[in-house]
Amino acid sequence: MSARARIRAIPTWQVTLGVALLGLGFLIAAQLAAEGPRIRYTSQERAPLVEIATELQAEREELTASILDLRRQIQSIEGSVADSAGVVKDLNDRLLAARIAAGLIPLTGTGIVLQLADSLEPAAPDTSEGDYLVSARDIRAVVEELWGAGAEAIAINGERITPTTAIIDLGASVLVNSSYVSAPYQIAALGPPDLYPRLAASAGFVDFIRARAQPYGIQVSFAEPETVDIPAFAGTVTLRYARPEPSPQASPGG
Repeated sequence: MSARARIRAIPTWQVTLGVALLGLGFLIAAQLAAEGPRIRYTSQERAPLVEIATELQAEREELTASILDLRRQIQSIEGSVADSAGVVKDLNDRLLAARIAAGLIPLTGTGIVLQLADSLEPAAPDTSEGDYLVSARDIRAVVEELWGAGAEAIAINGERITPTTAIIDLGASVLVNSSYVSAPYQIAALGPPDLYPRLAASAGFVDFIRARAQPYGIQVSFAEPETVDIPAFAGTVTLRYARPEPSPQASPGG
């Protein structure tokens, strides 16, 4: 039997099955051939991606640390600003106290007003007419007693008394600071509500009344208004000949 006759003798289903198996073999072979490069590609690209991810993680950690450090710096600056604000407030308070002590700020509050007026009595024989007039010495005595009784600010006829104030007799008037004032002399003083009782109980003021008011008739009166106003010092506070004393240095032994 010839080859052509043998081929014709093969059943059709066997031919079909053979063709199908052959096609399936080609498909499996093609898939296996493509799987190798894909696996190689995946394994080749994985290492760089892992490296990039590691670098990004490191950068993230650095940024996080930088943010935390900046936050600490901000908190430190805020704390220093708060401390500086406290220092500035303390300095301002001390400056205000110094300006008040120097008489550079007008004040108001509770207090009293004393008035010293010349005597209306005629001069007695063997006495001086000047003894019947209010002198700078009388004013200084009353001012000193007011300070001792707790006065915090004093003015004489509107002239603020400061640490550099001079009260001097000049003829028929009295020089206070650089102003000439004349009788009657109104001495306004700020202090506690019981300033006048304190003043009246002081031995120096009692002696002043006995020495000046009783024998010579110097008129002494007082008032307690609801508020007393003390003006600011209008003169200069520049010292020409004085200078601050240097602070003593602490010894090494403490």
